[in-house]
Amino acid sequence: MTVFRKEMRANAVSFLLWTAVIGGLMALCVAMFPSMSDSMGDVSELFAGMGDFSAAFGLDSLQFGTIMGFYGTECGNILGLGGAFFAALTAMGLLAGEEGGHTAEFLLTHPVSRTRVAAEKLLALAVLVIALNAVCFACGGLGILAIGEEADWKGLLRYHGALLLMQLETGGLCFGASSLLRRSSYGLAMGLAAGLYFLGLMINLDAGLDVLRFFTPYYYADAARVFAGEPLAGAVLSGCALGSLGAWFGLWRYGKKDIAA
Repeated sequence: MTVFRKEMRANAVSFLLWTAVIGGLMALCVAMFPSMSDSMGDVSELFAGMGDFSAAFGLDSLQFGTIMGFYGTECGNILGLGGAFFAALTAMGLLAGEEGGHTAEFLLTHPVSRTRVAAEKLLALAVLVIALNAVCFACGGLGILAIGEEADWKGLLRYHGALLLMQLETGGLCFGASSLLRRSSYGLAMGLAAGLYFLGLMINLDAGLDVLRFFTPYYYADAARVFAGEPLAGAVLSGCALGSLGAWFGLWRYGKKDIAA
């Protein structure tokens, strides 16, 4: 597991920074809820009447004046976007980074197969994403307990599970894309994560684009759908398949790739 440990060390600073920022913002948002709760009823009515803007972000169905609606809108967007960007950026640098940094010739001279190298890198990605989500869930959950609010803990666990799966899917897709590149392209990683997010907004705006739910993880990780108990099994299975396909492609392509020195 030498490659795994190396990747964990290499990404430790990035992990700590992203986790501190995302977790800290989530805890701060939760802490602000009691001081804002008295005016939340008027805010909910305002958001509900903003037409397409409300529909795009699910504000027409989430009860912004409740802790769950507030959490899904504020904390969910922070973790949903921040976690996806972290997963995408980390994944994009795993395979292409060896060629871009001219370390591939050193790594691949060791008695370890390319498939194992890629698999350990993929495992490191999964552990980092899971750890980030665990810390952020703790920040949000402890924040809710600290302010004395009653939360739907089962719904909250489902929502965080959907966010975790969404980030793993995004990471898997970027891992596959990384195997095609000679050097890391962080712009591509950010663009892919942002593109998936905007696909989710488009579905909310136009019911005729509902077929896109099979191509963006932001459909099944939408707070309004999760808390409403909508059936999301099809989108979840599709997301698992796409993420797994991206990860498998990265493993396969790296094993066949002509590695540049």
